[in-house]
Amino acid sequence: MIVKNSNDGKKGFFTAMEDDEEAGMMTFTFAGSDRIIIDHTEVNPDFKGQGVGKLMLMNLVDFARENQYKVIPLCPFAKSVFSKEEKIRDVIFS
Repeated sequence: MIVKNSNDGKKGFFTAMEDDEEAGMMTFTFAGSDRIIIDHTEVNPDFKGQGVGKLMLMNLVDFARENQYKVIPLCPFAKSVFSKEEKIRDVIFS
């Protein structure tokens, strides 16, 4: 599965693709120059239970680390994963 990031400096999304089929999308919004807000995560029903949401989130975490962004997880799914995964909490905005 391939995860791609697309953004225009104001908003963006991570898309998970499997054989030219969209498996899921995670949307985010930039909040200032050093923060991103995770707005929404959606997984195609054909891919439920396959870790697509977490894969997109981990790509977003890598993106945040590379660019020194802090993350505000408003999306319930993202918030849930951050509460369970201590190793990614370094990117949380506090």
